[in-house]
Amino acid sequence: MTLRRHFISAALTLATLGASLSHAQDNVLRVGTDATFPPMEFVDNGKRTGFDIELMEAIAKNMGKQIEWIDIDFKGLIHGLIYKRFDMAVSAIYITDERKKVVDFTDPYYAGGLVAMVKDNNAAIKKLTDLDGKKVSVQVGTKSVSYLAEKFPKVQRVEVEKNQEMFSLVDIGRADAAVTGKPAAFQYVRTRGGLRVLDEQLTTEEYGMALRKDTPELTKAVNASIAKLKADGTYAAIVKKWFSNK
Repeated sequence: MTLRRHFISAALTLATLGASLSHAQDNVLRVGTDATFPPMEFVDNGKRTGFDIELMEAIAKNMGKQIEWIDIDFKGLIHGLIYKRFDMAVSAIYITDERKKVVDFTDPYYAGGLVAMVKDNNAAIKKLTDLDGKKVSVQVGTKSVSYLAEKFPKVQRVEVEKNQEMFSLVDIGRADAAVTGKPAAFQYVRTRGGLRVLDEQLTTEEYGMALRKDTPELTKAVNASIAKLKADGTYAAIVKKWFSNK
């Protein structure tokens, strides 16, 4: 009888511990990001920062949750989300019809778009049509790749893994231009210089936070949190901090 009581006691203890761990896990949002896209998300002095990072932290705090950030290349974000490596993907992701087929998105939280960057002294590229026949660097997995393939088939695409590589190739003359998101382009011009952004945008896009289709309640909760942050002024303060010079 004594052994049986010990067994039951141990089983109850394990069950309680399991429930406790499960509850603790419920309090954590696992968020995938590619922190190489300033000012949206990047690493500064060993710490993730940027508009997306700060906004997501505010959303989680509003929801009473903690964040476990998971670093992954941009091209793997949607795949990793679908296969449950994390609960959300937050990394300056454009809301597109193609992506909406496999994941859900929050309400749009910021408007951006694709722009082209060239060297300051590049007189050969003044407008978008001047990109034809030129070498243009783009990041693998982004809309830049498919957009140029469809709309600018004469462009010679130079596909790279990291956002920073696009700018570097233009800097050293191995690419004539880079096509990327507007926030990153203006951030580079403001902080590094040497390049300029063409006046005409290629596209106007909306950013959304991606979630799995099997977690509609989480999507609803994140949307509600974004709405609260917009209502109480927190969202506006974060926008002003990161985009006041745009």
